[in-house]
Amino acid sequence: MRRRQGLDRLPVRLERRRLYILPTRAGLAYGALLLLMLLAGLNYSNSLTLFLTFLLVAFALVVMQLCHRNLLGTEVSALLPAPVFAGGQGRVLLTLGNRAGEPRLRLEATLPRGTAVSADVPPGAQRRLELLLAAPRRGVLHIERIKIATAHPFGLFRAWTWVHTPIEMLVYPQPRGSLPLPVESGGRPGLRAAPNAGGDEWAGLRHFRDGDSPRQVDWKAYAREAPLLVKEYLQGSAELRWLDFTQLAGTDTEAKLAQLSRWVVSGEASGERYGLLLPGTALAPDRGPEHRHRCLAALALYPADER
Repeated sequence: MRRRQGLDRLPVRLERRRLYILPTRAGLAYGALLLLMLLAGLNYSNSLTLFLTFLLVAFALVVMQLCHRNLLGTEVSALLPAPVFAGGQGRVLLTLGNRAGEPRLRLEATLPRGTAVSADVPPGAQRRLELLLAAPRRGVLHIERIKIATAHPFGLFRAWTWVHTPIEMLVYPQPRGSLPLPVESGGRPGLRAAPNAGGDEWAGLRHFRDGDSPRQVDWKAYAREAPLLVKEYLQGSAELRWLDFTQLAGTDTEAKLAQLSRWVVSGEASGERYGLLLPGTALAPDRGPEHRHRCLAALALYPADER
């Protein structure tokens, strides 16, 4: 299928030429039963048995058509992988759309080596499915394809297709380690946001970031239709925490990355302003969900063979 149609670009509408359908185990058993009924009807020249056999064959053909039509025209709108820590369950958010005037029932989506998740999609609506996938180690987890299938109605046939839209899931290092957060590094003054300046020196305004307190916002400027701005003051005595890869003892790269990951999570939870130092990479001190993601992403993408 991939050689014939190439890579898919979302949104993808499931057309007839890319759908496949085969009997399920129940469908094969149903077909074997019809064959026995046909042989019995012919052997005993029983017209009623033959009539019932042909009626059940017609029923199976109608079920096959309904199963195929239940999947035909379904739209795969979005595939969004969420970052996850190593050893956890990764999540891929799949959005299915239905432009038809009839509901699509019991649609199933499956990731490679994942568990099937089913949902009903009403007419003219969308449904979001959460697909789980094991993420055993840090780095980038490549997902090459996703399977969309249905066995509705009656489970006699299964129609399916593969959507080839490679996505990448970022897997953070698992937060581990017993070392406390490093003491504030001397000689590294920085900025901090504060609702009251006190004896600190005015530094200026910056754009609002996730994690900032509403009390730090310059509401007067916002009332003048300015964007959300946060007041910052230069505190000469303040020192920042630097999470330094080279300061960790030992030669196990993964253990160091796990300890740094734990420090990032702990520092963010306690509202610290922290920076990350890796060989060849330096992230300036900051805080908030975006900074946390940048630090954890740098740890996830750190080469395994470097020291």
